[in-house]
Amino acid sequence: MSVTTSSKWNEVTFADIIEDSAFGPRFSGDAYADDGNISTLRTTDISEDGRISYTTMPRAKLDEAKFAKHFLKAGDLVITRSGRIGTAAIFSDYSGLVLPGAFLIRFRLRECADPNFFRYWFNSRAGQQRLLSVARGAAQQNINITNVAKLSVPLPPINTQRYIAFVLSRYDNLIENNRRRIKLLEQAARLLYKEWFVHLRFPGHEHVKTKNGVPVGWEKKPLGANAPLKYGKALKEDDRIPGKYPVYGSSGVVGTHEKALVAGPAIIIGRKGNVGSVYWSIEDFHPIDTVYYIEKENSSLLLYYTLFHTPFISTDVAVPGLNRDFAHSRKLLIPNKTLRRLFEDIAMPIHEQIDCLQKYNAALSSARDLLLPRLMNGEIAV
Repeated sequence: MSVTTSSKWNEVTFADIIEDSAFGPRFSGDAYADDGNISTLRTTDISEDGRISYTTMPRAKLDEAKFAKHFLKAGDLVITRSGRIGTAAIFSDYSGLVLPGAFLIRFRLRECADPNFFRYWFNSRAGQQRLLSVARGAAQQNINITNVAKLSVPLPPINTQRYIAFVLSRYDNLIENNRRRIKLLEQAARLLYKEWFVHLRFPGHEHVKTKNGVPVGWEKKPLGANAPLKYGKALKEDDRIPGKYPVYGSSGVVGTHEKALVAGPAIIIGRKGNVGSVYWSIEDFHPIDTVYYIEKENSSLLLYYTLFHTPFISTDVAVPGLNRDFAHSRKLLIPNKTLRRLFEDIAMPIHEQIDCLQKYNAALSSARDLLLPRLMNGEIAV
């Protein structure tokens, strides 16, 4: 393909390349039903990098004729307009009728514009800056069709648009395939835990007697006696120096830092916000003050999966929080040493594969994010 640089790209008003647009329609919440005839795409069904989760869309019973002009078609560009503002996604083929939610804007583009190119462009730093520049509202900001349509956007030749989208999609496809592999590996380990330690169908269970529902040789101990919880240390976002160590909050990894506070592998438990969330970090990390952590010498994959099946509830009234004394009082079922070792021998290689895939995805994401702006502004010849 011949070289096309940004100096040869036209800047047009986004309205010039829109064939049709609409807000997602509103309807009564009473219309939602598991046996509904229409699916609805919500902001929460779209990831921050613009991937649509079709399996989480709720269904509603609605009059198809009334909403005929609103249904999504393959290739439609949807942009979140409130809450998380400005995330762009592409609707693909789906076996059923789908409406965009009330907090989405649907754009159908002309033939001169490739929707996948504009999904990447709007999600790029330049695109996000322009979208956010037209956000309005004091209590809660939002964007609307009129303001977005007025934005100036690049319009390379259509073949250039398609090639750029193709290159970037190769990274996304690899990342998504790895995510699926990670989910399957996590599911395998969780099913193994449930089979052995919830359903008690562990190797040799036929020959083990039980007493009060507990296999002989096992015991119940409070978490505090087995693995005391430590408090994370405050580290504000402005104070973080990007580095190789993940920073854990109650919602998971919230950034990186140049220094680690805790040696891995270790367990993290949500204390404030996402109360009772549980994470396993195979590498050194920094836990912030919204989490507890369990030190390396007391952490194990068996304990990690046990905590997934331990009911943690908020014990603070004003702000959701997990009291440490309450968490320490939770009784855990501890199997015999032989079975603990056998589970670790099976689960650890699974988690090593997960860790490798997560690092690979981080490298792919970094490469894509470095490449994206250079492709979008024409620095790289295509």
